Amino acid sequence: MKKVDMIVKAPHFYTMVGEGLGYVTGKALLVNEGKILGFVDESQCDKEYTADEVLELDHHAVMPGFIDGHMHTACNVMRGLAQDTNNWMMYGLQPFDNAVVNEERDAGSEVAIIEAIKAGTTTIGDYESNMDNVCRFIEKIGVRGNITQTIRAAKVRVYKPGELYEFDDELGEKSLNRNIELYDKWHNKADGRIRILFGPQGADFVSPEMLLKIQRIAKERKTKIHMHVQQGDRETYQIVKRYGKRPTAFLEELGLLDSSLIAVHLTDCNDEETRTIAKSGASMIVNPASIGIIDGIVCPSLVFQEAGGNVALGSDQAPGNNCHNIIHEMKNVCMFNKLKYQNPEIMPAWKALRMATIEGAKAVGVDDIVGSLEPGKQADFIAIDLNYPSMLPVYTYPMRNIVPNLVYSARGQEVALSVVNGRVIMKDQKILTIDENESLEKIKKYPAEIGKRAAKEFFEIHGTNAMFMEEDKL
Repeated sequence: MKKVDMIVKAPHFYTMVGEGLGYVTGKALLVNEGKILGFVDESQCDKEYTADEVLELDHHAVMPGFIDGHMHTACNVMRGLAQDTNNWMMYGLQPFDNAVVNEERDAGSEVAIIEAIKAGTTTIGDYESNMDNVCRFIEKIGVRGNITQTIRAAKVRVYKPGELYEFDDELGEKSLNRNIELYDKWHNKADGRIRILFGPQGADFVSPEMLLKIQRIAKERKTKIHMHVQQGDRETYQIVKRYGKRPTAFLEELGLLDSSLIAVHLTDCNDEETRTIAKSGASMIVNPASIGIIDGIVCPSLVFQEAGGNVALGSDQAPGNNCHNIIHEMKNVCMFNKLKYQNPEIMPAWKALRMATIEGAKAVGVDDIVGSLEPGKQADFIAIDLNYPSMLPVYTYPMRNIVPNLVYSARGQEVALSVVNGRVIMKDQKILTIDENESLEKIKKYPAEIGKRAAKEFFEIHGTNAMFMEEDKL
């Protein structure tokens, strides 16, 4: 008998190997030292292998854990405060964002990460200004982190529409140095679960010289740049006014468009610009629900894919999304593109699942270790409970309905198990590595004081949600 750390038995495996979903049945998955060894015939498994832990998942589908490519988990402390409004960033989010302090942001991050894990996310693609405590929490909870520290030279304040951002080069240098410090402290730490990326907030938030410096530093460290790119007409306006060209042309001329760039949103890109970025070797993260809610736009992820680029899904931020749930994003990327192109065959469920797993892993640079169930990769996987009402009934012939039901019917509670590096971190919707109630209780004490600090600016700006409050519509 051969000894391994873990044997996983289930009637359905989706491995993401090949061009489809890599469906496997009648097999058991072998895990040792945190890595996938491979599959063995289930009928022979008990005769040939013994394990410290055997997961009997007799009514489940097992697949790679989801990749959430782009998150702002710290914003979770402001969940639901900036939707249904124009000029979302300045008139929706900013009054509250100006009022929140780091302790409150950290509390928001903890709850967002818990929420994401419970909905099947095993790789957290977080992005914010102070990430040390987030890395510490990720290390503790056991999830995987692809972490970006924000680099910004534009002074933080509310800017009116049409007003150019005011740059402070010292502010930019300080934030870059913090990103370098975070890299030195956390990159490839926590059993290799944490990787650090570099995060200029956008081409409109730092100087061209700073962008080139960041690119050089990221390449020297063999990591990537994770940046908002052409995020709406606001950014386009800023770049055109400063440099006389649209953001994509500006970045192309600078030499920023290459495989080291992960481009987020592309909200204001036309199809030609989208193809330019995709063909450069850069990848894309699309955040369907967030941009749909805050901008009313379907971002050009389909065009990007058709041009040969890799696209990941992201949940973005909770003030205007309002959740961190990749199943939610899978459904929305399918639905929005079907509506945009008036074609029900556009963006099928299987394609969205690949975006949440192997294609997402390729887009954010972690496909060498996760994204598919293949020998040698880290054992990051989840189990979907097929006895959950939203997944029933289950058909296997003449077609399987498991993936369509996951994408179009599931809501997240169907995720019964999450494993990262061969370690069970969530079972039956309960986090096993921390006392999650501590985080859930902690965040409840902050809204009252945040509201008081934000109220003056909120009502002075008098945005849509302020008017909704006055009209008894919230």
